[in-house]
Amino acid sequence: MIEYSTYMATNHLSPDETAKAYAAAQIREKLSTDKFVSHMASHNSVFSKGTIKGVLADVACCLREQLLNGNKVELEGLGTFGFTLSSQAANSLTEFTAANIKKVNVIFTPDSELENLIKDAVFTTVPSRVAQAAVLKAEKNGDASVDMEAIKKK
Repeated sequence: MIEYSTYMATNHLSPDETAKAYAAAQIREKLSTDKFVSHMASHNSVFSKGTIKGVLADVACCLREQLLNGNKVELEGLGTFGFTLSSQAANSLTEFTAANIKKVNVIFTPDSELENLIKDAVFTTVPSRVAQAAVLKAEKNGDASVDMEAIKKK
């Protein structure tokens, strides 16, 4: 289940338009490698948590190596890892050198099963994290209500 809250915003490209409602994903948790590995192992895997963690570490290491070798890597069911370059302009082709390259950007393109999560997603609306925190604070302080308009202006 994917939780979301709603908020009002204007389009920065058309600031004269009235504000419209949008969804904001409310992430429940960021799973650490260890927690993700434990989750994988709990799916009746014949592999131990240590084996799974080792394989993931090797995947990360080899993926880095292959990208640095100028390759793209496709992992079926997951997606394709590639890269682009960010560079500083030079006045001519002859003046451009590798020193003009300032960054290697890793690009991930998800496979269709990951890209099309919408067809299997179930959504539920929840208060924003700011509202949840304000209610919790009010509850701890013994307050009977929360001024939502004041919260929105923060």
